[in-house]
Amino acid sequence: MKKKRNKKKNTLRFPAILAGILLIFIAFIFSLKSLFEMPNVMGDESAQVEVELSKEDFIQQLLPHAKTLQEGYGVLPSIIIGQAILESNWGASQLSSQYNNLFGIKSFGHSDSVTLDTQEYVNGQWIVIQGDFRVYQSWEESMTAHTMLFVNGVDWSPTKYEKVLSATNYREAALALQEAGYATDPDYANKVIQVIETYELDQFD
Repeated sequence: MKKKRNKKKNTLRFPAILAGILLIFIAFIFSLKSLFEMPNVMGDESAQVEVELSKEDFIQQLLPHAKTLQEGYGVLPSIIIGQAILESNWGASQLSSQYNNLFGIKSFGHSDSVTLDTQEYVNGQWIVIQGDFRVYQSWEESMTAHTMLFVNGVDWSPTKYEKVLSATNYREAALALQEAGYATDPDYANKVIQVIETYELDQFD
C-alpha cells in the first residue's frame, strides 16, 4: 500500500511540475512579445535628432557663403538662411534640389530657366499657376543672385529692396521684404521671422 501511495503522489507531482514549466514558458513568451511590441521611445528620439542634425547640416552648409555675402553687401545671414529654409523647405523642394534655386527667384528672359507650378496669393485666396524660375549651377550661385537682387533691385525699380540691406535687425529686414513685395503671401514677414527665431539664426548676424 505504501508503495502505491508514493507512486500516486509522484504521478500527481509530475503534471504539476509540467504545468509550472509551461506557465513559466508562456510568461517568458509574453514578456518577449511585450518587449518587441513596446513603443521604441529611444528609436523615436534618435529619428528626431537625425532630422534636427539634417537641418543643422543645411544651415551650416549655407552659413559660410551667407557670411561672405554679409561682409560684401550687408545683407543679414539670418535673412538669407531663413528665406532659404522657408522657400526651399530645407533644400527639399524640386526647385532647390533639382535646379539649385533656393529662393524661388523668377526668370525674366534668362536662358537658364524652368517652368514649374507655384502657389500665389491672389485676390484673397491661394491659386496654382505656372511660373518661370531661374536655374543655378549651385546653391552658392543662387545665394549670390538672391543678394544681388537686393543690391540691384529690378529693371523697373533699382531701389526696390534697399530697406532690406539697410535693416539693422532681422525683424526690420523681414518687414522690408514684405513691403517690397518679395512674395504674395500676406503673412510672409511673420513666417520668415518665425523661422529665424525657431532656429536662432540671428546668432549669425
